[in-house]
Amino acid sequence: MLQVRQYKAKDCAHRQDGVCWDKCSISLSQPDITQKLTERIDDLKQRIATWGKRIRRYTERSTRFNQNRLFQSDQKRLYKSLERPIVSGTGPAPNQADTVAFWRSLWSEPVNHNEGPWTEVVASQCASITPMDPVIITPDDVAEAVRRALNWKSPGLDGRYHYWLKGFKM
Repeated sequence: MLQVRQYKAKDCAHRQDGVCWDKCSISLSQPDITQKLTERIDDLKQRIATWGKRIRRYTERSTRFNQNRLFQSDQKRLYKSLERPIVSGTGPAPNQADTVAFWRSLWSEPVNHNEGPWTEVVASQCASITPMDPVIITPDDVAEAVRRALNWKSPGLDGRYHYWLKGFKM
């Protein structure tokens, strides 16, 4: 497990042989410099990912807040803003014939995979497993789960909050 180290730009020390970080105890003359640099790079990547997630959460919260406020003040304007298509690309749309030809060339060609002997071992190990009984989910089960869910907790994979799902009638 990587050890988390505190680093600030003012703590950086400059030397004749290059830049090193006092807080990270990295020096270019050390024999294990590659490992320490890899750890440092991984630490910085984790920090970048953390900040990206934090910014994404803030953006989603801000959007949600603004939509709720707009819903209370002017519902018509909210629904119009939700109906607008989201523009994702800046260039022209691809030609439909080219797109169909591209995917048809990928998916219509038969592929012969050489899986190796490990698949036979896994298949023989899984042969003794009894299959699970089928799970039947009724509309009443879904209605009960939605009824018990809290309104503004984290949305599911579809990105919809329970508040909006509760408005649907069975």
